[in-house]
Amino acid sequence: MNLNATLIAQFVVFFILAGFTMKFVWPPLMNALDERAKKIADGLAAAERGKSDLAAAEKRAQAELTSAQEAGQKRIGDAEKRGQSIIDEAKKTAAEEAARIIATAKADADQQATQVREALRDQVATLAVKGAEQILKREVNAAVHADLLNQLKAEL
Repeated sequence: MNLNATLIAQFVVFFILAGFTMKFVWPPLMNALDERAKKIADGLAAAERGKSDLAAAEKRAQAELTSAQEAGQKRIGDAEKRGQSIIDEAKKTAAEEAARIIATAKADADQQATQVREALRDQVATLAVKGAEQILKREVNAAVHADLLNQLKAEL
């Protein structure tokens, strides 16, 4: 009986210890394990959110970079167009200025040619009067024959 009593005593102590452990030790231990599992799950979820946020940020950065490159290319194109229009405008202005200078030079040349013709007519009229004077062996008065000289100038 001693063996049975010892065995029963051991069962009783075991059940008391098991009951104590289940009532006082097991719940805090399970709570600690549950909290640790929750923290690990939250950490993994945060890591996943971080990965997805990083991927989204990379996409946004790539989109911004592409947009900036396109805007830069557009500005370069606009600047080239503006430069070409400035060059074309300068060429047009230079051509107009050249045409104006040429027209002025032609007008000056025409005016000088007219003045030279008038001077030549006067000289021819004077020579004609001198020639007529020598032919007639007398002096012809230019003031008296002004109408005749003017008609002669007009014919020349």
